[in-house]
Amino acid sequence: AKESFVLYACYMAIAFAFGAWVWWARGSQSGLEFFTGYLIEQSLAMDNIFVIATVFGFLGIPRIYQHRVLFWGILGVIVFRAILIGVGAALVMSFSWILFVFGAFLIFTGLKMFWASHDKPDVSDNAILKWIKRHFRVTDTLHGEKFTVQAPDPKTGKVVTFITPLFVALLMVEFVDLIFAVDSVPAIFAVTQDPFIVYTSNIFAILGLRALYFALAAAIHRFKYLQISLAVILVLVGIKILLVPLGIKIDTAISLAVTITVLASG
Repeated sequence: AKESFVLYACYMAIAFAFGAWVWWARGSQSGLEFFTGYLIEQSLAMDNIFVIATVFGFLGIPRIYQHRVLFWGILGVIVFRAILIGVGAALVMSFSWILFVFGAFLIFTGLKMFWASHDKPDVSDNAILKWIKRHFRVTDTLHGEKFTVQAPDPKTGKVVTFITPLFVALLMVEFVDLIFAVDSVPAIFAVTQDPFIVYTSNIFAILGLRALYFALAAAIHRFKYLQISLAVILVLVGIKILLVPLGIKIDTAISLAVTITVLASG
């Protein structure tokens, strides 16, 4: 946990230095938008971390191998977030009414998260996990840090490629991040429609939280009210994004202060 906190502090320092550069190079408004987007993504991605910890626990992935999954998972996030943000920015530029859809979706997700705040995710019933096991040969045990191994097929006896539970964990982590990105990316579009700010605030926040993963995963039981605070943030951001097409723009500094207050309360 100590190493995790130190690494997280380093990533935060880099993010704040980058935000300071954005403030200096692109103006105070862009700087505020970066820090607000960064904090919103940090807030919403915390729930992501708890679900990832559940995936690791269900698949029996030892802590010594979890770093390898998270490392390759981050590379996937960098690519998938770029695609998602690019598509989102193009939609916002072409169809301003899409912000109503984003806002309504965030409010719906926030309310759903609020009512399900005491439910624990059931990984065993996940459709993606069932699909993976139906369409791929999966080994029953881990094989060190390997994602794939060569082994005889039980039916034919031919040597074929099997994927290990470690690779299944990687696929699940990527899927989980994609699902959470559907919430967090529209949320940051409520703050700014600048793809540069949206993308960089996303990536810096995720890098920091992945570094903090081992400390947070060990203290999941202490965060009883986190999901409720995240639900409130989603609803508030959803309302804000609904107001944008109507010409009502809430000051970014107010958004930042409210997000900090709600998150700290949770």
